[in-house]
Amino acid sequence: MPSITEQFSQQQRAFYAEPYPSFRLRQQRLQQLTLALKMHASALCEAVSIDFGHRSVDETRLLEITPCLQGLKYQLAHLKKWMRPEKRRVHYTFAPASNSVLAQPLGVVGIIVPWNYPIFLALGPLMAAIAAGNQAMLKLSEFTPATNAVLRTLCQQALGDCVTVIEGDAAVAAQFAALPFDHILFTGSTAVGYKVMQAAAVNLTPVTLELGGKSPVLIAPDANLARISERLLFGKTANAGQTCVAPDYVLVPQAMQQALVAQLQADFQRFYPDFPNSKDYSAVINERQYQRLQKLLAQAHSAGAELIPCAQADTTSNRIMPLTLVLNAPADSLILQEEIFGPVLPIIPYNSMEEALTYIRQRPKPLALYLMSDEQKLIQQVLTQVQAGGVCINDTLLHVAQDDLPFGGVGPSGLGHYHGPEGFKRFSHLKAIHKKGRFSSSRFIYPPFNRPLFRALLNWLSR
Repeated sequence: MPSITEQFSQQQRAFYAEPYPSFRLRQQRLQQLTLALKMHASALCEAVSIDFGHRSVDETRLLEITPCLQGLKYQLAHLKKWMRPEKRRVHYTFAPASNSVLAQPLGVVGIIVPWNYPIFLALGPLMAAIAAGNQAMLKLSEFTPATNAVLRTLCQQALGDCVTVIEGDAAVAAQFAALPFDHILFTGSTAVGYKVMQAAAVNLTPVTLELGGKSPVLIAPDANLARISERLLFGKTANAGQTCVAPDYVLVPQAMQQALVAQLQADFQRFYPDFPNSKDYSAVINERQYQRLQKLLAQAHSAGAELIPCAQADTTSNRIMPLTLVLNAPADSLILQEEIFGPVLPIIPYNSMEEALTYIRQRPKPLALYLMSDEQKLIQQVLTQVQAGGVCINDTLLHVAQDDLPFGGVGPSGLGHYHGPEGFKRFSHLKAIHKKGRFSSSRFIYPPFNRPLFRALLNWLSR
């Protein structure tokens, strides 16, 4: 089997052979990817469940297969418009001339895929890279071998030599990130994001980093708990909280805290009435992640926090952890410092909105912010005064599923964004083109500069 470096060279040669794929060819590739995804959908759902120990087939279809299919439809509907050179204004002093911007493929794009959404976070960036006319290499997670096998078959069937699939551990990932790609998109932890950016810097490779962090839910005093609780709960329990934009902690008015706890417990029982036997609830992916979550809970409890499981279950044998609410966690506890990435939800009371906003602003900028309120003045205040990668008002998670919105973080939660037209642009070089005909007005500014006409023109332009 060729080495990673040799496979990269093969992709480069393939790109040089066709550096600007036609609309028809890109359309064909996206259509083939759509057909292959539909064909392998059931196998992918079964493979993800094998890799996780258990994940609902319906949840995988909802959270991964469907967004990919909708995304492909969106790409196909807009591709011709995106490829069309965009006309730009020409200042009259440069006339006659024309200006335009051409979206040119970058070349070979490297995509590093995490384990938590192995389908969506592989095919989502891939479809954008293919639409933009690039070749691609996917580095899949070593923690999802069953899913990887199906994805490899799917990609080979749909895209052939247009994409290369790589598997392996952290050492392989480091070697992958060190390749002189034309762009790297990484989804994963902030700690690994640093390493990817360092490796890419050696080659001056531009990067898109989709990281994570502690995404807050801010419940305003006017929020209807009965209405917003299930929206919060869906965002937190989808994939058992193993989502980069999952609510990480909740800020709630002091007077509403106990009512929120009771509402979340009741809604959890309604969502998963036969817990832990519910087929709709996912397992923590592996023992390493399970033990990490248990240590977070144990450390918070030993520091004086109150742990409130939303269901009773012995999770040690199958890693099916119920949502656990955490009250009174000390500010320096790990559960309030590290991204949780699992079914654990700290609830933090506040006494004034300014106190709540200050709490968010004093921490690293989150990937997502969730505001539960109908008060327009407050909504505008939060949108303009608090920085976050993306925002949902009166919901959670669903901004990621909006095909026409960009997705990405800010500061520690990420660098750059994709999805929507921004995804096409992210994997393109926007080439500026200035075109002249037989006559060029530039002749009036050529040396020698002591000509009266030049002096008059320069004075006029500088007025």
